[in-house]
Amino acid sequence: MMQPQIILLKEGTDSSQGVPQIVSNINACGAIADAVRTTLGPRGMDKLIVDNSGKATISNDGATILKTLDIVHPAARTLVDIAKSQDAEVGDGTTSVVLLAGEFLKQAKPYIEEGVHPQVVIRAFRRAAALAVDKVKELAVQIKKSDPEEQKSMLLKCASTSLSSKLVAHQKEFFSKMVVDAVLMLDELLPLNMIGIKKITGGALEDSRLVDGVAFKKTFSYAGFEMQPKSYSDPKIALLNVELELKAEKENAEIRIDNVTEYQKIVDAEWKILYDKLEKIHLSGAKVVLSKLPIGDVATQYFADRDMFCAGRVVEEDLRRTMKACGGSIQTSVGNLKNNVLGTCQKFEEIQVGGDRYNLFTGCPQAKTCTLLLRGGAEQFIEETERSLHDAIMIVRRAMKNDAVVAGGGAIEMELSKYLRDCSRTIAGKEQLLMGAMAKAFEVIPRQLCENAGFDATNILNKLRQSHAQGGRWFGVDILNEDIADNYEAFVWEPSVVKINAITAAAEATCLILSVDETIRNPKSSQEGGGGPPGRGRGRPM
Repeated sequence: MMQPQIILLKEGTDSSQGVPQIVSNINACGAIADAVRTTLGPRGMDKLIVDNSGKATISNDGATILKTLDIVHPAARTLVDIAKSQDAEVGDGTTSVVLLAGEFLKQAKPYIEEGVHPQVVIRAFRRAAALAVDKVKELAVQIKKSDPEEQKSMLLKCASTSLSSKLVAHQKEFFSKMVVDAVLMLDELLPLNMIGIKKITGGALEDSRLVDGVAFKKTFSYAGFEMQPKSYSDPKIALLNVELELKAEKENAEIRIDNVTEYQKIVDAEWKILYDKLEKIHLSGAKVVLSKLPIGDVATQYFADRDMFCAGRVVEEDLRRTMKACGGSIQTSVGNLKNNVLGTCQKFEEIQVGGDRYNLFTGCPQAKTCTLLLRGGAEQFIEETERSLHDAIMIVRRAMKNDAVVAGGGAIEMELSKYLRDCSRTIAGKEQLLMGAMAKAFEVIPRQLCENAGFDATNILNKLRQSHAQGGRWFGVDILNEDIADNYEAFVWEPSVVKINAITAAAEATCLILSVDETIRNPKSSQEGGGGPPGRGRGRPM
């Protein structure tokens, strides 16, 4: 007699399990890797992504592309997460990490299909990843921090390697110098938010400039501001969080008066409060007054008459950066404006950049902050420039903290591939094959660099394998001459921490995806539009 089927899950629940499920997850991740595959390297292509509101983004930054794609496959989302984590931790190498994870899975797929247990694959991959990370640490070249010139040249090389695969690759000399100078201005902790980036459309990329201090857009101002001077030398700067204008009462206050003089007293009192505040600011000797809250027309005119400059409604982040650079502190009242709470700088000026006016504070005594003014044609272009510079800034920060570098351009991956292939031969059992598979997977980076540049990938990879077997550990793809070259000599450098992070994250993601053998998808509790499958009997085609 047939047993009745036992239903555990709600009707409509979709569950798939076993080997086909793992293979399906691997295929989904392969599709994600294919989406960013062509963006790798100096000759990588860009992607144009249009979101549902019609906003277009042009980018070749792996993390940006994956964030803007709306990915619904649950296993494939893991790759988006590792790209985000690589972006947050190191800043660059987001495409590489997705490619590595995709390739690890692709190499594992035939073994899974042939019935090798996923746990065996996972164990082998974990072991291989640990060996690879140790090898990167062993290969990495330490740069002496004691010599500032040598350190600076190392940082420049790391920045230009990062920028060479971006949209601004033609101006990489110009921008890598700018990025390194910007990071060297920060204090030991290298806080990212102390590098301000202002985007101004118009002009050429070379018109971009680095301000060793603070620059922000001129704020909304009232009548009278044109009479204020537009530049000062060695001014004192008052940073306030005080409103300097007459306000209508918020609460409905009721005052009963029986003659005009009393009314006049109330009005005078209000004006007196405002004028007292203004006088205290004037007497403090401050020449530039910045406030987070509005500065009204009376105050603007008052300051203009006394040769002072003021700007209200300054964005808090800019105000904090001004405080960091010029010293002083942000005051919430004007009662105690002594010299020790006022900032100062060598030069304050208001300049015209493109269609906007900018306030510049330069020659700051405690300049632990700087501002990049980016110029360029289209808005998307400037945004992509900003993303590229963000990657380069993160790379330079990492290289300053961890002063070990490896050669880029697929050199380190080929060396790891050779090393793992050699290691695998010393291991008996299934792990030997799986380690060999991971060794092969590392070749995806140099292969993709060749394919994106239109080279014969097989030919160049054979040359690379040969030179690495003969001990040429830093040989990688030479994009300029369609050949191989010693990339350490050619100064294609990147911090070793980028590679270590990428290998660890890719291996973790691979193991995570391989260990999932069932997906259960609950149906939505109430389907929109009254339920029922779309199409049938509603005048719509099936």
